[in-house]
Amino acid sequence: MTGALVLITGFEPFDRDSINPSWEAARALDGWRFELPGGQAVQVHARRMPCAFGAALRAMDEAIDGLQPELVLAIGQAGGRSEITPERVAINVDDGRICDNAGCQPIDLPVIEGAPAAYFSTLPIKALVSALRAAGVPASVSNSAGTFVCNHIFFGLMHRIATRPVPGGMRGGFIHIPLLPEQAARLPGGPPSLSLDTVIEALRVSVRTALLVREDVRETGGTLN
Repeated sequence: MTGALVLITGFEPFDRDSINPSWEAARALDGWRFELPGGQAVQVHARRMPCAFGAALRAMDEAIDGLQPELVLAIGQAGGRSEITPERVAINVDDGRICDNAGCQPIDLPVIEGAPAAYFSTLPIKALVSALRAAGVPASVSNSAGTFVCNHIFFGLMHRIATRPVPGGMRGGFIHIPLLPEQAARLPGGPPSLSLDTVIEALRVSVRTALLVREDVRETGGTLN
């Protein structure tokens, strides 16, 4: 029986919050083992990333170097979103609306000097959305991962995949998730939220789908604005 190793990352809390749903969901899957159709064994490892420019890329590199995963799913919090949103593209720009957890606030700087302007995810993002909706989870494609540490680590991951190929290949990308209900309850207006159990199930669906689908489905996932 051949096996596959999956790395899921989530972030530490930031912006004076005490919790980050990306890490709460990721760590719930740490050590998860299952089999794909055909008998391929899969093991999932979770790692917490610092919410800090530069340090996040170093932590991601360290996790990949140590685990040598076949698939990497980086997860981040997106306050205001109501759906699970696989990201289509990472851009080579750091532009912090707020400071990161290290007190750094880069403005209009490249994530990686001399790297391309952007990279597309190598996840089957539309197949992920389709599978999530079929499982009863609200989902849609996102065309912007922002310009904070989420996009920063997404771009760094895609740059590594593009420039440091490994035997057998490695695929990866980024998924944004909504706030948890307890976070939303503390904020004015009660922004959208999803329960932790729903997010965990969404990540299970996403891992299985990303491993099974090599060529993305061809269906609409665009937006007008």
